[in-house]
Amino acid sequence: MTQVQAVIFDIGNVLIEWQPERYFDRVIGPEKRRAFMAEVPFFAMMNRIDEGADFADQIEDTARSHPEWAQAIRLVRDRWCDLAQPAIPHSVRLAGALRERGVPVFILSNFGAGNFPTSQAQFPFLHGFDRYYISGRMKMRKPDPAIYAAVEADCRLPPETLLFADDRDENIAAAAARGWQTHLFTTPAGWADRLVAAGLLRREEAA
Repeated sequence: MTQVQAVIFDIGNVLIEWQPERYFDRVIGPEKRRAFMAEVPFFAMMNRIDEGADFADQIEDTARSHPEWAQAIRLVRDRWCDLAQPAIPHSVRLAGALRERGVPVFILSNFGAGNFPTSQAQFPFLHGFDRYYISGRMKMRKPDPAIYAAVEADCRLPPETLLFADDRDENIAAAAARGWQTHLFTTPAGWADRLVAAGLLRREEAA
Protein backbone atom coordinates (compact mmCIF):
# COMPACT_ATOMS: atom_id res chain seq x y z
CA MET A 1 0.00 0.00 0.00
CA THR A 2 1.27 3.48 -0.88
CA GLN A 3 2.46 5.48 2.11
CA VAL A 4 -0.11 8.03 3.27
CA GLN A 5 1.18 11.62 3.26
CA ALA A 6 -1.97 13.35 4.51
CA VAL A 7 -5.19 12.32 6.24
CA ILE A 8 -8.38 14.12 5.27
CA PHE A 9 -11.42 14.34 7.56
CA ASP A 10 -14.98 15.15 6.68
CA ILE A 11 -16.76 17.10 9.45
CA GLY A 12 -20.41 16.07 9.53
CA ASN A 13 -20.85 12.69 11.27
CA VAL A 14 -17.08 12.24 11.39
CA LEU A 15 -15.91 15.04 13.71
CA ILE A 16 -19.27 16.57 14.65
CA GLU A 17 -22.64 14.88 14.62
CA TRP A 18 -25.02 16.15 11.94
CA GLN A 19 -28.49 14.83 12.73
CA PRO A 20 -30.94 17.70 12.10
CA GLU A 21 -33.93 15.37 12.42
CA ARG A 22 -32.95 14.70 16.02
CA TYR A 23 -32.74 18.42 16.80
CA PHE A 24 -36.13 19.20 15.28
CA ASP A 25 -37.70 16.18 16.99
CA ARG A 26 -36.61 17.75 20.25
CA VAL A 27 -37.76 21.32 19.59
CA ILE A 28 -40.95 20.84 17.55
CA GLY A 29 -41.74 17.14 18.09
CA PRO A 30 -41.40 14.15 15.75
CA GLU A 31 -44.79 14.55 14.06
CA LYS A 32 -44.26 18.21 13.21
CA ARG A 33 -40.69 17.48 12.16
CA ARG A 34 -41.88 14.91 9.64
CA ALA A 35 -44.38 17.40 8.21
CA PHE A 36 -41.75 20.15 8.20
CA MET A 37 -39.23 18.10 6.24
CA ALA A 38 -41.91 16.84 3.87
CA GLU A 39 -43.05 20.36 3.02
CA VAL A 40 -39.82 22.35 3.22
CA PRO A 41 -36.85 21.55 0.95
CA PHE A 42 -34.56 21.54 3.98
CA PHE A 43 -31.68 19.54 2.55
CA ALA A 44 -31.85 21.36 -0.79
CA MET A 45 -31.46 24.60 1.19
CA MET A 46 -28.45 23.18 3.01
CA ASN A 47 -26.94 21.99 -0.29
CA ARG A 48 -27.20 25.50 -1.73
CA ILE A 49 -25.45 26.86 1.35
CA ASP A 50 -22.75 24.20 0.97
CA GLU A 51 -22.34 25.25 -2.67
CA GLY A 52 -21.66 28.85 -1.70
CA ALA A 53 -25.01 30.55 -1.18
CA ASP A 54 -25.04 33.03 1.69
CA PHE A 55 -26.02 31.23 4.90
CA ALA A 56 -28.34 33.86 6.38
CA ASP A 57 -29.82 34.95 3.06
CA GLN A 58 -30.61 31.42 1.95
CA ILE A 59 -32.37 30.65 5.22
CA GLU A 60 -34.37 33.87 5.06
CA ASP A 61 -35.37 33.23 1.44
CA THR A 62 -36.57 29.74 2.37
CA ALA A 63 -38.46 31.07 5.39
CA ARG A 64 -40.25 33.64 3.26
CA SER A 65 -41.17 30.95 0.72
CA HIS A 66 -42.64 28.76 3.47
CA PRO A 67 -44.20 31.21 5.95
CA GLU A 68 -46.04 28.47 7.82
CA TRP A 69 -42.64 26.98 8.77
CA ALA A 70 -40.66 30.21 8.96
CA GLN A 71 -39.96 29.97 12.68
CA ALA A 72 -38.55 26.45 12.37
CA ILE A 73 -36.48 27.35 9.31
CA ARG A 74 -34.93 30.34 11.06
CA LEU A 75 -33.77 28.07 13.88
CA VAL A 76 -31.07 26.86 11.49
CA ARG A 77 -29.61 30.37 11.53
CA ASP A 78 -30.40 31.29 15.13
CA ARG A 79 -29.56 27.96 16.78
CA TRP A 80 -26.83 26.61 14.53
CA CYS A 81 -24.65 25.61 17.48
CA ASP A 82 -27.48 23.52 18.89
CA LEU A 83 -28.17 21.92 15.52
CA ALA A 84 -24.65 20.94 14.45
CA GLN A 85 -23.39 19.16 17.57
CA PRO A 86 -22.02 17.44 19.62
CA ALA A 87 -18.43 16.68 18.75
CA ILE A 88 -17.37 13.05 18.29
CA PRO A 89 -14.59 12.85 20.91
CA HIS A 90 -12.75 9.78 19.65
CA SER A 91 -12.48 11.23 16.14
CA VAL A 92 -11.17 14.49 17.60
CA ARG A 93 -8.53 12.55 19.53
CA LEU A 94 -7.49 10.72 16.37
CA ALA A 95 -6.93 13.98 14.52
CA GLY A 96 -4.84 15.26 17.42
CA ALA A 97 -2.82 12.05 17.61
CA LEU A 98 -2.02 12.25 13.91
CA ARG A 99 -0.77 15.81 14.31
CA GLU A 100 1.39 14.78 17.24
CA ARG A 101 2.94 12.15 14.99
CA GLY A 102 3.64 14.82 12.36
CA VAL A 103 1.03 13.55 9.90
CA PRO A 104 -0.65 16.43 8.02
CA VAL A 105 -4.39 16.52 8.62
CA PHE A 106 -6.82 18.30 6.31
CA ILE A 107 -10.56 18.95 6.32
CA LEU A 108 -12.71 18.43 3.24
CA SER A 109 -16.31 19.15 4.12
CA ASN A 110 -19.60 20.21 2.63
CA PHE A 111 -20.10 23.20 4.90
CA GLY A 112 -21.29 26.76 4.37
CA ALA A 113 -18.78 29.58 4.32
CA GLY A 114 -20.94 31.59 6.72
CA ASN A 115 -21.68 28.95 9.34
CA PHE A 116 -18.28 27.25 9.41
CA PRO A 117 -16.67 30.03 11.51
CA THR A 118 -19.53 29.67 14.00
CA SER A 119 -18.74 25.98 14.42
CA GLN A 120 -15.03 26.75 14.69
CA ALA A 121 -15.78 29.13 17.54
CA GLN A 122 -17.89 26.48 19.25
CA PHE A 123 -15.35 23.69 18.72
CA PRO A 124 -11.75 24.95 19.08
CA PHE A 125 -10.34 21.69 17.70
CA LEU A 126 -11.57 22.81 14.27
CA HIS A 127 -8.70 25.32 14.31
CA GLY A 128 -6.16 22.49 14.53
CA PHE A 129 -5.93 21.30 10.93
CA ASP A 130 -3.24 21.99 8.38
CA ARG A 131 -5.49 22.73 5.40
CA TYR A 132 -9.18 23.49 5.02
CA TYR A 133 -11.30 22.66 2.01
CA ILE A 134 -14.74 24.07 2.82
CA SER A 135 -17.24 23.64 0.02
CA GLY A 136 -19.03 26.94 0.59
CA ARG A 137 -15.76 28.80 0.17
CA MET A 138 -14.81 26.76 -2.88
CA LYS A 139 -18.25 27.10 -4.52
CA MET A 140 -18.42 23.37 -5.17
CA ARG A 141 -19.32 20.39 -3.05
CA LYS A 142 -18.75 16.69 -2.77
CA PRO A 143 -19.18 14.45 -4.69
CA ASP A 144 -18.34 16.76 -7.61
CA PRO A 145 -15.00 15.48 -8.96
CA ALA A 146 -13.86 19.09 -9.30
CA ILE A 147 -13.59 19.55 -5.53
CA TYR A 148 -11.25 16.57 -5.21
CA ALA A 149 -9.16 17.88 -8.10
CA ALA A 150 -8.97 21.25 -6.36
CA VAL A 151 -7.67 19.58 -3.19
CA GLU A 152 -4.98 17.77 -5.17
CA ALA A 153 -3.93 20.97 -6.95
CA ASP A 154 -3.69 22.90 -3.70
CA CYS A 155 -1.88 20.38 -1.51
CA ARG A 156 0.31 19.09 -4.37
CA LEU A 157 0.29 15.55 -3.09
CA PRO A 158 -0.27 12.52 -5.31
CA PRO A 159 -3.87 11.26 -5.05
CA GLU A 160 -2.77 7.81 -3.93
CA THR A 161 -1.05 9.32 -0.86
CA LEU A 162 -4.26 10.87 0.48
CA LEU A 163 -6.41 8.95 2.99
CA PHE A 164 -9.94 10.32 3.24
CA ALA A 165 -12.69 9.50 5.77
CA ASP A 166 -16.30 10.40 4.99
CA ASP A 167 -19.64 9.00 6.10
CA ARG A 168 -21.31 9.06 2.67
CA ASP A 169 -20.84 6.37 0.05
CA GLU A 170 -21.04 8.75 -2.90
CA ASN A 171 -18.32 11.01 -1.51
CA ILE A 172 -16.04 8.05 -0.88
CA ALA A 173 -16.69 6.65 -4.36
CA ALA A 174 -15.79 9.98 -5.99
CA ALA A 175 -12.53 10.17 -4.05
CA ALA A 176 -11.65 6.55 -4.83
CA ALA A 177 -12.28 7.21 -8.52
CA ARG A 178 -9.46 9.76 -8.41
CA GLY A 179 -7.12 7.26 -6.78
CA TRP A 180 -7.42 8.40 -3.16
CA GLN A 181 -7.24 5.91 -0.34
CA THR A 182 -10.60 5.99 1.43
CA HIS A 183 -12.47 4.92 4.53
CA LEU A 184 -16.25 4.88 4.81
CA PHE A 185 -16.77 6.21 8.33
CA THR A 186 -19.33 4.41 10.46
CA THR A 187 -17.71 4.52 13.91
CA PRO A 188 -14.63 6.20 15.37
CA ALA A 189 -13.33 2.77 16.39
CA GLY A 190 -13.41 1.59 12.78
CA TRP A 191 -11.55 4.73 11.68
CA ALA A 192 -8.99 4.15 14.43
CA ASP A 193 -8.44 0.61 13.18
CA ARG A 194 -7.84 1.91 9.67
CA LEU A 195 -5.29 4.45 10.84
CA VAL A 196 -3.45 1.76 12.80
CA ALA A 197 -3.54 -0.61 9.81
CA ALA A 198 -2.06 2.15 7.64
CA GLY A 199 0.85 2.50 10.07
CA LEU A 200 -0.06 6.08 10.95
CA LEU A 201 -0.81 5.49 14.64
CA ARG A 202 0.06 2.88 17.22
CA ARG A 203 -2.82 1.07 18.86
CA GLU A 204 -2.43 2.96 22.12
CA GLU A 205 -2.37 6.29 20.27
CA ALA A 206 -5.61 5.43 18.49
CA ALA A 207 -7.53 4.55 21.65
